[in-house]
This record gives sequence, C-alpha cells and structure tokens, in this order.
Amino acid sequence: MVRNPIYPTPFLRGRSPMNSSSDILSIGPTEATLNALSSTSPAGESFPLPSPEDYPREFERLQQLVQEQRELGREIVVVMGLGFVGAVMAGVVADSVDRTTGKPSKFVIGMQRPSVRSYWKIPLFNRGVAPVEAEDPEVVPLISRCVNEKKTLTATFTEDALSLADVVVVDVQCDYFKECLGNVREGHAEIAALEDSLRVIGEKIQPECLVLIETTVPPGTTEYIAYPIIKKAFEKRGLTDAEPLLSHSFERVMPGREYVASIRDFWRVCSGINETARERVRKFLSEILNVEKYPLTVLDRPIESETCKIVENSYRATLLAFLDEWSLFAERNGVDLIKVINAIKMRPTHSNMIFPGPGIGGYCLPKDGGLGVWAYRTLMGFEDDIFKITPAAIDINDTRALHAAELVRDALRNMSKIVAASKIAILGASYREDVGDTRYSGSEILVRKLTEMGGEIAVHDPYVQHWWEFEKQETYPAVGHSWSRFFRNQEKLNELRIQQDLETVLKGADAVVLAVRHQLYLTLTPDEIVRMAGRPIAVVDCFGILDDEKIQRFFELGCEVKGLGRGHVKRIKDRVKRV
Repeated sequence: MVRNPIYPTPFLRGRSPMNSSSDILSIGPTEATLNALSSTSPAGESFPLPSPEDYPREFERLQQLVQEQRELGREIVVVMGLGFVGAVMAGVVADSVDRTTGKPSKFVIGMQRPSVRSYWKIPLFNRGVAPVEAEDPEVVPLISRCVNEKKTLTATFTEDALSLADVVVVDVQCDYFKECLGNVREGHAEIAALEDSLRVIGEKIQPECLVLIETTVPPGTTEYIAYPIIKKAFEKRGLTDAEPLLSHSFERVMPGREYVASIRDFWRVCSGINETARERVRKFLSEILNVEKYPLTVLDRPIESETCKIVENSYRATLLAFLDEWSLFAERNGVDLIKVINAIKMRPTHSNMIFPGPGIGGYCLPKDGGLGVWAYRTLMGFEDDIFKITPAAIDINDTRALHAAELVRDALRNMSKIVAASKIAILGASYREDVGDTRYSGSEILVRKLTEMGGEIAVHDPYVQHWWEFEKQETYPAVGHSWSRFFRNQEKLNELRIQQDLETVLKGADAVVLAVRHQLYLTLTPDEIVRMAGRPIAVVDCFGILDDEKIQRFFELGCEVKGLGRGHVKRIKDRVKRV
C-alpha cells in the first residue's frame, strides 16, 4: 500500500463519518414544543421567544432610542450577531468617544436572531450581562458600563433595526464544513447564514448606510456574493441608482486576558468596494480603534482584505504543521524537539517557532485555508489544483491528536495495560494555554479516539466549565457537524463533564495526558501526580511540559513516559534502569 507522505498512518487521510443522518437523536414532541417557545441560557435561565405582537413594540422602542441618540449627535451602528466577536465588538464601538469632546459618538444596537439557541443573549445583554465567557476581566465591565451607565448599547431581535442604521457591522458566522477528517478538500464553505443576512440587509438598510463585513469569509465574498445580493435588493426597492457601500475588515480576536485589546488595540486591515466605501470604513474604524498606536492598513479591494486574513492564518497553520513531521523524526531517532526548537529560537529571525502540541485548534486556523481553496474553485471557477501546502497543513493539524492517542496506547502497553481497560485522565480541554476556548481543540480529537478504543475518560481544565462539543454533541456546533461523526462508540460522550478537582480526575487513573500548557500543569510535580493517582501511571506529554528532571523522576517512581517530539525519553529511561 502506497501512503501519502504527509500522513503517518493510512486511516488518517479522508476518514469519513461513522454516523449517518439517522444516527442524530430526535427530540420528542414535548421537548420540541417547549423548545419552540423559549430559549435557555447556559446558566439555565429560560426566556420566552418573542410573539408577533412583540415586534412592532420592539421597533417603537428602538425608534425612540435612536431619535434621542441622533439628537445627541451620535452615529447609529447595528452589529449583526452577538457571538464571540460581535458581542465584544458591539461593546468596543459603544464605548468609543469623540477624540475632541471626550463624549460618546456612537449608539450601538446589537442584533441577534430570536432562535431557541440564541435568543437568551438579548435579554441578558439588555441587563448589561455579557453573553460570552472570557478570561479578560475587561469584558464584563465593558458591556455593563455601556448598557447601564453610558446608555450607548442595547440589543434587539427585530431586523427592522437595520433601517435605522448609519453603519451595519456583520459578524455572522461563516464556517467550513469538512466531509472527512484529514482531507480538507472534501468540504465546503457554509455561507447560507451570511447570504440570508445580506438579503435582509439589502431589504432594510438606507442606501447611504455603510455595511462592514467583519466575518472571516472566502476571498471574493464581498464582491462576488454580497454586492450582487444587496444591489439586486436595492433594485427591487426601486433604488436603481444606489450603489451599496460595502467594506471588509477582518478581526484578529484572541481569546484570553487580552480579548478586548485584540479588537480595540491591534492592527487592522480594511478595504471598500469603491472610493466612498473605503473612505467611510477608514473613518469609522479610526473613530473606534486605537489607530494612533496601531495604524490602519487600507487596501484597494475587499478581495485583498479577505485574502489577507486567509493567507495570514494559513501561514501560521503551515508553520505549525511543518513541525509535525520533525516531531515524528525526533521521536524515532532519540531527539528532543523541544530543545531543538529552543536552540533555533535563539536566532531572532526564527523566534516565532511554536511547538504545535496535539493540534492547533481555535476557530480560525483549522478552517481558514479551506475557505481559500473553496473560493478559488467555486467563486472564481478555476478547475486546476494550485493549492498544495495550504490543505496539507490543515489535514496534518486536524489529525495530529490521533498520534497522541497512539502514544497513550504505547505507554500503557509498556506497563502491560491496554486502552480499553484503562482510565485515562486528560489534563486540558482548551485549544491553548490559560484560556477556556475549546473550539477545534486537539484534546477533543484525542478524547474521541481514546473513547473509540474503549478507554474511560476523565477531564480536568481550570478554565472550562462546559465542554459543549461533548455535552451537546448532537446539535453543537450544528446538527450533523460534531467531530463524533468520524468515530465509533461516541454515544455516551454527551455525559462527559469537565471536573475542577484535579485529585478526583487523577484518582485511580492508569494514564495521564498533559494536553495543554496551563500554568497549573507546569507546576505539577511527578510525586504529586503519582500520589493523586495512587499508583505508577503512564504519562504522555503533548506540549513539552516536562523537563528532563521530571521525566527522570517519573521513571524512578515506576511510571512510563512518552511525549510528542520527545524522542530522548528512552535515554533517560535507560539511565534510570542502569542506576
């Protein structure tokens, strides 16, 4: 059998879904009826969905607010989508002030669909409660301040709010659906929600309203999709001479303690579909962002701004994927890749090398390159295959955690145990250190593969309260989108819960996987881990967490140690044996 050189084992390439659509759990009539009437927040508070009579009353409320705000000389900004980016973007805009007077210059209406899944965000937002969880201590007071003190922020469910806007910021999710695990080419961009939003925008906005697409989209979206949709909507309204004022400026949001700063105090790229749109978006962003310290870069066309985001993240994903093959080389040839990387980083030109761990995770890097590949073939209509490195990098990163599962298997075997008869403690559920974001986390694939192999899984993460990818795997991130479709034996994983007590997670464990470089795990000692486990344990280091001294101590305590890129552990093991 000939193997593609970028895949360590044959099954990695093009792993197809295990489940058919019939495997998706159905909701009984009683539950469906209840869900159709209300939306429940993560904290369990239930809110009835708006009735038809609520819509005119809500629009009257907004009209009155907008009239008052216009009398104060404020620009009206509608932010579509109060998710991970939109909620904080709305707060940043609402918190901005005129640089001359020091007074608020914007009034923001956050707009969210009144769906069962998302409506709860609106009443919470209007109390001044942030609808997203964040480690950044600035998020909670930002939303509260703008809603309750400055009175520059409100939230709504009615699309008629768009008719009141001077600026519309679009933060509607555009995802990339992968048909196979390990073959990103077998996938497609999911832009239906964005297209629907653009149609509504075209039907509602005033022709002089600036539309700023902030969503990461396939290159060409603003010009090839958004412009025709809004232009045709204008023509149906009799606005035949009106040109849509479309612009694009992608965000560079980073979860963690600098969440707000990554929106407000960071470099931005923007573009407009014509000269008027370019000038309008430049002016708008200059009024809400810290452009004095982080100047704007204005590009000529939206496709350039869209491509900028895709190339930026594909470059990063490729650097991380590049180290995967060297990680395998290191494991098989007695090399500690962590020491190699640290030695290379002494050279300033190579200081950005990062060890990839069990996968790169996050919302952007695992998918953005796929948006570019899809756009080239679908929007631009090219049939030739120019993309080699970009899709290969995504495939490598998506499947890297499967090798971590192999290391768990091998470490247990060296202790005369098997995965199917073992309790395995996973330390770290998030995709990066010291944050609570689990989107496309390498730990998820690791858990799913070990579960497929029959392992009993316990998970600890000090930053994650709910791992929705498991708890709601039938519907999260959408029906039929869960990674569970690529594995067998996943049905009971919706019962998996993150535990905050490390001792409980480790008690009786046969193996422990150090999956994320959380500060808490960096300070753990081998003696503490073995004491909490109650016996010698198989240890797998996915992120270069263990130094040589700790590795040696684990061996002295009768443990087995494996690690991604840590080929030198056998030397340490042999040294301990000789002693």
